[in-house]
Amino acid sequence: MGWTEERVDQLTQLWIEGLSASEIGRRLEVSKNAVIGKAHRLGLPSRPSPIKRSVS
Repeated sequence: MGWTEERVDQLTQLWIEGLSASEIGRRLEVSKNAVIGKAHRLGLPSRPSPIKRSVS
């Protein structure tokens, strides 16, 4: 699988729309980690983790 310009554009748009990395991966048929890695390399804004940490 290669990151074509079209797929990068799709990733960027879906990321901006706020879809989860998992959902973007399903749509682009790549892993969640591939989506997160590419978003990081593209310099897309980070988002808060969906995992909630409890304060003790």
